[in-house]
Amino acid sequence: MAALPNCPKCNSEYTYEDGSLFICPECGNEWTLESGTENEDDHKIVKDANGNILNDGDSVTVIKDLKVKGTSLVVKIGTKVKSIRLVEGDHDIDCKIEGFGPMKLKSEFVKKA
Repeated sequence: MAALPNCPKCNSEYTYEDGSLFICPECGNEWTLESGTENEDDHKIVKDANGNILNDGDSVTVIKDLKVKGTSLVVKIGTKVKSIRLVEGDHDIDCKIEGFGPMKLKSEFVKKA
């Protein structure tokens, strides 16, 4: 039996073959031999409300009043947010908003500035 390749994402040796795919049970990564270490999931494309692609370090503007959970504060429409950082998850923008502090936002409520 031929040795299976280690996972290109986490380097796990416990990979298994499922048809033409190799699967890592530890991190859930799936790849083919043709794709090698390239993985489309590593580069998730995040778009703003207008469909513009967002990148780390971009500045965005809030397009809707957003209530801050757990407080009575509201991030007002038109608030400019500088130097965003894209993260995985439902709230895909990590940033600091002046007067509020660190916060996570959904990309659907911002537009690229």
